[in-house]
Amino acid sequence: MIGIFDSGLGGLTAYRELHKLLPNEQFVYFGDTGRVPYGSRSHEILKKYARQDIDFLRTKGVDVILAACGTVSSVVLDEIAAEYTVPLVGVVDASVAEALAATQNGIIGVIGTGATISSGAFAKKIKAARADAQVVSVACPLFVPLVENGYIQRDCTVTKLVAADYLAPIKASGADTLILGCTHFPIIADIIGDLLPGVTLISSGAAAARAIAKEYPTSDAVGSSEFFVSDSPVNFDEVARVFLGGETVTAKKVDIEKY
Repeated sequence: MIGIFDSGLGGLTAYRELHKLLPNEQFVYFGDTGRVPYGSRSHEILKKYARQDIDFLRTKGVDVILAACGTVSSVVLDEIAAEYTVPLVGVVDASVAEALAATQNGIIGVIGTGATISSGAFAKKIKAARADAQVVSVACPLFVPLVENGYIQRDCTVTKLVAADYLAPIKASGADTLILGCTHFPIIADIIGDLLPGVTLISSGAAAARAIAKEYPTSDAVGSSEFFVSDSPVNFDEVARVFLGGETVTAKKVDIEKY
């Protein structure tokens, strides 16, 4: 059984990839919709939230937990991993590996929340693996609320304007590869791709999902998926249908502060 958590809906991009690769696996997804976004939170609050999210998933008997949140993965996951016996997997390592394999000119862009970019986690791991790589990191704090509120259509004027401003340094750098360091960002990949033609986009959640799938053989069991949120599930269910290509889900609300 695989547990997945994110600050909200973004982790569904990782879930979708995992479900495609492991259709007979059991999944438990938790979206902390009552406390989204995580990207502007302090270090201590992020640790509190991550521990509560993990502790909730552990009550479901999961065998591995994917922190499908670029902020948690970048800022606190390594720090708290030793507290748990269940394996914790983040989104940084796998996406860095895929970006390094994809780049032709060694110029790699990274976009994420403010906390993710401030941590320097992606840039440090890229440079550790390839010292001559050039990394251009840009914080995109408005992307998460735009996605969470459904401003995701390819022709959405508001999101296109915000994206054009955020992505200008990436375009100017000549980067040929861009890591979407927040799992919300692939939902607006069409908008990002239109502004950066020819640039290879690396979805951090999907990359992590592929890495986990390699460790889990395909099961013959009947797969199942449960979805939980910390706020009203109505909006989650509606937007999740878009994230999951029309698949209908029914989330349940939990009091995450109990964990």
